[in-house]
Amino acid sequence: MSFKTVLRNRKANTNGWVLISLIGVAVVLLPVLSIFFSLLKAPNENWAQIKQYMLTDYLVNSLFLVVFTGIFTVTVGVTLAWLIAAYDFPGKRFFQWALVLPLSIPPNIAAYTYSHMVSYTGVVQVTMRSTFGIEWNPKWLDIMSLQGAVFIFTLFLYPYVFMITRSFLERQSGSYIENAILLGRNHFTIFFRIVLPIAQPAIIGSVMLVIFEVISDYGVTSYFGIQTISTAIFQTWFGMYDVDSALRLAAWMMAGVIGLFIIERLLRNRRRYSASTSKASPLVPKQLKGSSAFIAVLFSGAVFAFAFLIPVVQLIVWSTWTYQDVLTFSFVELTSNTLLVALIATACIMFLSVVVANVCRVQGKAFSSVLSKVIASGYSIPGAIIAIGVLTFFIVLDETLAPFYRWMGLGEAPLVLSMSLVMVVVAYVVRFMATGYNAVEAGFEKMGKTYMEASRLLGYGMTRTFFKVDLPLMRGALLSGTILTFVEIMKELPMTLLLRPFNFETLATKTYQYASDERVIEASIPSLFIIAVSVCSVLLVYKLGKRLER
Repeated sequence: MSFKTVLRNRKANTNGWVLISLIGVAVVLLPVLSIFFSLLKAPNENWAQIKQYMLTDYLVNSLFLVVFTGIFTVTVGVTLAWLIAAYDFPGKRFFQWALVLPLSIPPNIAAYTYSHMVSYTGVVQVTMRSTFGIEWNPKWLDIMSLQGAVFIFTLFLYPYVFMITRSFLERQSGSYIENAILLGRNHFTIFFRIVLPIAQPAIIGSVMLVIFEVISDYGVTSYFGIQTISTAIFQTWFGMYDVDSALRLAAWMMAGVIGLFIIERLLRNRRRYSASTSKASPLVPKQLKGSSAFIAVLFSGAVFAFAFLIPVVQLIVWSTWTYQDVLTFSFVELTSNTLLVALIATACIMFLSVVVANVCRVQGKAFSSVLSKVIASGYSIPGAIIAIGVLTFFIVLDETLAPFYRWMGLGEAPLVLSMSLVMVVVAYVVRFMATGYNAVEAGFEKMGKTYMEASRLLGYGMTRTFFKVDLPLMRGALLSGTILTFVEIMKELPMTLLLRPFNFETLATKTYQYASDERVIEASIPSLFIIAVSVCSVLLVYKLGKRLER
């Protein structure tokens, strides 16, 4: 191949789509790299104090939450996934989608609700005293503890494990289980000897999502007074006004996240999970009767009640007490702020997701692999880390643009970009790019390259091919990605707290502010609004997924 031919192919592939993809990669990478550059600076006096007196407690508490939440979410999620996938029992059609609904309740809202319900003046203890005349306040009922945080995280994060594992079992495990039954194995043995080993990739992948959520949490741990790495970043930033030490904490936290990735990859690489035949048969559910059916309904119903029904009913009751005080013009402003920033960030994410996924489909495998992994890496990075990285990057950007600001007459060294909503939107893009990108990438993979290649042979470029051919075929994937991204942004708390401009509040930050001021009942209205939007979105995505499976 001649040099001119190589040059011509390079120019053909280096178009606007590739340039936009590279810009998207830079947006994701630069804030993260700015965190690691902070390790090159010499630590200050505060860091020595943090390292000597506080860092051990932060690490131990974070590790406790990660380990026990992981164990319990796997226990609950995999058990429910096996029940729904392998058995038929009364109410199964309801529980198939109802057990996903706890994902619509942010853990911090659940923490506020349950802590108030089981407090001395809450509905549980008041009912015991007034109805039964019992002073009942056991130590294990103290939910504002490490054990209570594990309880909250387990109930409201198990759907990650449930959804991914159930989908895997329903599609991939049928032939293995049928063979085991023919060999005389009972269902108890099948679950532990066959189901758990073959579902290991799905379980590991889903529990990693749970771990990332626990590591990045700030609302639950700060409200319960638990010292973790995430709360330490906030305290160092706002309590000590020490951004350098907060950056150093974020860098070490980021190193721990990368370590988790390496461990997860090593665990997967040691085994092979591919089927020996391409003819994977779906799992045929077994009908449960009598006591077995009763136990299945009781367990599924109890999880649904504690993880969704009870907190939602309590929030609705509280909202009837306070709606006249909360539903004012300021609430309308809160809602508009939330919808505005979520819509802008979602539009940016979906635009970049489409561009990058389309480029990865056209370019070579090595380039596509690196590009896709980098662009989706932000979801595994805790929000507090991204917030610090974005703030550091924008401060440097403002310093770089200072001559331009002076020329514009804005002052000597103003903070323009780092005091605006632009910084919040960029942080959302970095954090939630994976949500939109994964949906778009799945849509492209399902569609294949046949239609795209035919269009290119007819002389259409990438842009015209996308709008004429690709877009009509992947509207479902785009819609599901948009909905999931929008909901995630609406629920986001740590980054919004750290980066929002002065006097800019969203529903999530206002809910946190109410709870911090011990006004949990007033927090019910904004909490219900977030939950209502999330529930509608979860149900819409569930229905859309079922329709696409047909």
